[in-house]
Amino acid sequence: MDRLPAKRRPTLPVVSLDEAVAAATGYAKASRSAATWRAYESDWKAFQGWCRAVSLDPLPATPHTVALFLAAEAKLGRAPSTLGRRLAAIRLMHVGARFPSPHDALEVDEVLRGIRRSWKRPKAQKAPAVDDEIMRMVDAVEPETLRGLRDRALLLLGFAGAFRRSELVAIDADHVTERNEGLSILIASSKTDQEGLGQIVAIPRVTGSPYCPVQAVLDWITVAGITTGPVFRRLHRGDTVGKSRLSPQSVALIIKDLAAKVGLDASRYAGHSLRSGFLTSAARNHASIFKMADQSRHKSLDVLRDYVRNEERFEDHAAEGLLRGNPATRRP
Repeated sequence: MDRLPAKRRPTLPVVSLDEAVAAATGYAKASRSAATWRAYESDWKAFQGWCRAVSLDPLPATPHTVALFLAAEAKLGRAPSTLGRRLAAIRLMHVGARFPSPHDALEVDEVLRGIRRSWKRPKAQKAPAVDDEIMRMVDAVEPETLRGLRDRALLLLGFAGAFRRSELVAIDADHVTERNEGLSILIASSKTDQEGLGQIVAIPRVTGSPYCPVQAVLDWITVAGITTGPVFRRLHRGDTVGKSRLSPQSVALIIKDLAAKVGLDASRYAGHSLRSGFLTSAARNHASIFKMADQSRHKSLDVLRDYVRNEERFEDHAAEGLLRGNPATRRP
């Protein structure tokens, strides 16, 4: 009887050591956004510069050195959030160089805790662009131009989707799906989705309205001839559509420009005004906080509760009915 041939083990592809090292380096770099890496590089240079100025070693640094650095930066008016990021950069450099990191020493923790308790400056918050202001800004664009169509779509979609400016400019044509109810927008990655799992944002039609975000987006991509690549792009001279996407900073500049055109204080508005404007408007409209979270993709409801509280402070107020007096019994 003939013997059956033995099953051969499948041959697995072999990755060389150099290729594995290169891949590991690439994946490690992808663990944080490019903006975060640039910030860390700036933070580390600031620490190195200070250490050189005071003749102390930055690597490896002692907890005492790091504590003094944080105190010096706080004296210059650096915000606690900035110091926290600087501390993260110091930790990363020590871990990468295989030195014990001084970032979590008690001395460092106590100094940073004291800085945070002493910090009195309020957070600089830009004004929300609420629905009435969005409509006024949209009225200020020139819809017969490509720039006007783009800016109209940018404002209305950014507001209706409660998008961060980075999310807005990252939208590609293949992220947009038209449905009977409106548009489904895929956010491939975002601040709260660093793993890139993707999130879907629903943009409902506003039938019969000149401010319908769905129609504004469809008008823009149709006239601009966008079928692939970035939806929101730079425009060149002659009102021609370029290939490169808008930067997040461009969103802020567009909002500021249109705010100024309608008589608003442009310095109070920025890219975040679209997102905060939607949430403020929804809170005024007594929208469900859970529906607000669905649209804004907040993982915590604490931030949204602040929007709701701010808009409901005067409703059913505890002082309602007080200090009215009775004219008939009031003393002369």
